[in-house]
Amino acid sequence: MQRPRAQSVGTVLASLLEELGIGKKLKQYEAVRIWRDVVGERIAKVATPTKIINGILIVRVERSTWRNELSLMKREIIAKMNAALKEEIVKDIKFS
Repeated sequence: MQRPRAQSVGTVLASLLEELGIGKKLKQYEAVRIWRDVVGERIAKVATPTKIINGILIVRVERSTWRNELSLMKREIIAKMNAALKEEIVKDIKFS
Protein backbone atom coordinates (compact mmCIF):
# COMPACT_ATOMS: atom_id res chain seq x y z
CA MET A 1 0.00 0.00 0.00
CA GLN A 2 1.36 3.38 -1.00
CA ARG A 3 1.57 6.14 1.56
CA PRO A 4 -0.01 9.53 0.62
CA ARG A 5 2.48 12.31 -0.13
CA ALA A 6 2.84 14.83 2.64
CA GLN A 7 1.79 18.39 1.80
CA SER A 8 2.50 21.59 3.65
CA VAL A 9 -0.30 23.13 5.68
CA GLY A 10 -0.16 26.20 3.43
CA THR A 11 -0.69 24.11 0.31
CA VAL A 12 -3.59 22.22 1.84
CA LEU A 13 -5.17 25.44 3.14
CA ALA A 14 -4.83 27.20 -0.24
CA SER A 15 -6.47 24.23 -1.97
CA LEU A 16 -9.31 24.19 0.55
CA LEU A 17 -9.95 27.94 0.19
CA GLU A 18 -10.12 27.62 -3.59
CA GLU A 19 -12.37 24.59 -3.34
CA LEU A 20 -14.74 26.49 -1.03
CA GLY A 21 -14.69 29.49 -3.37
CA ILE A 22 -13.39 31.99 -0.81
CA GLY A 23 -9.81 32.33 -2.02
CA LYS A 24 -10.64 35.33 -4.22
CA LYS A 25 -12.54 37.05 -1.39
CA LEU A 26 -9.51 36.71 0.86
CA LYS A 27 -7.29 38.21 -1.86
CA GLN A 28 -9.71 41.12 -2.16
CA TYR A 29 -9.58 41.66 1.60
CA GLU A 30 -5.80 41.56 1.35
CA ALA A 31 -5.92 44.40 -1.21
CA VAL A 32 -7.66 46.62 1.36
CA ARG A 33 -5.28 45.52 4.11
CA ILE A 34 -2.03 46.27 2.20
CA TRP A 35 -3.10 49.74 0.99
CA ARG A 36 -0.84 51.62 3.44
CA ASP A 37 2.18 49.48 2.56
CA VAL A 38 1.66 50.05 -1.17
CA VAL A 39 0.87 53.77 -1.28
CA GLY A 40 2.92 54.91 1.70
CA GLU A 41 2.15 56.80 4.87
CA ARG A 42 1.59 60.21 3.25
CA ILE A 43 -1.20 59.03 0.95
CA ALA A 44 -2.65 56.63 3.52
CA LYS A 45 -3.25 59.59 5.86
CA VAL A 46 -5.67 61.18 3.36
CA ALA A 47 -7.04 58.17 1.47
CA THR A 48 -8.64 55.11 3.08
CA PRO A 49 -9.82 52.03 1.20
CA THR A 50 -13.27 50.94 2.33
CA LYS A 51 -14.01 47.85 0.23
CA ILE A 52 -13.46 46.12 -3.08
CA ILE A 53 -16.34 45.07 -5.31
CA ASN A 54 -15.82 43.09 -8.51
CA GLY A 55 -12.20 44.22 -8.73
CA ILE A 56 -12.98 47.91 -8.08
CA LEU A 57 -11.25 49.24 -4.98
CA ILE A 58 -13.32 51.97 -3.32
CA VAL A 59 -11.14 54.59 -1.61
CA ARG A 60 -12.44 57.46 0.52
CA VAL A 61 -10.34 60.61 0.04
CA GLU A 62 -10.46 63.58 2.43
CA ARG A 63 -9.94 66.41 -0.08
CA SER A 64 -10.78 66.96 -3.73
CA THR A 65 -7.21 68.08 -4.44
CA TRP A 66 -5.94 64.71 -3.23
CA ARG A 67 -8.71 62.94 -5.19
CA ASN A 68 -7.47 64.62 -8.39
CA GLU A 69 -3.83 63.78 -7.61
CA LEU A 70 -4.63 60.15 -6.88
CA SER A 71 -6.70 59.87 -10.06
CA LEU A 72 -3.57 60.78 -12.01
CA MET A 73 -1.65 58.07 -10.15
CA LYS A 74 -4.37 55.41 -10.53
CA ARG A 75 -2.61 53.15 -13.07
CA GLU A 76 0.60 53.18 -11.04
CA ILE A 77 -1.26 52.34 -7.82
CA ILE A 78 -3.17 49.50 -9.49
CA ALA A 79 0.07 48.05 -10.86
CA LYS A 80 1.75 48.24 -7.43
CA MET A 81 -1.26 46.70 -5.69
CA ASN A 82 -1.41 43.75 -8.09
CA ALA A 83 2.35 43.26 -7.91
CA ALA A 84 2.13 43.11 -4.12
CA LEU A 85 -0.78 40.65 -4.36
CA LYS A 86 1.01 38.59 -7.06
CA GLU A 87 -2.28 38.44 -8.93
CA GLU A 88 -4.57 40.82 -10.81
CA ILE A 89 -7.12 41.51 -8.09
CA VAL A 90 -7.52 45.29 -8.44
CA LYS A 91 -8.87 46.19 -11.88
CA ASP A 92 -9.84 49.80 -11.10
CA ILE A 93 -9.93 52.28 -8.24
CA LYS A 94 -12.82 54.62 -7.50
CA PHE A 95 -11.88 57.62 -5.39
CA SER A 96 -14.82 59.19 -3.53
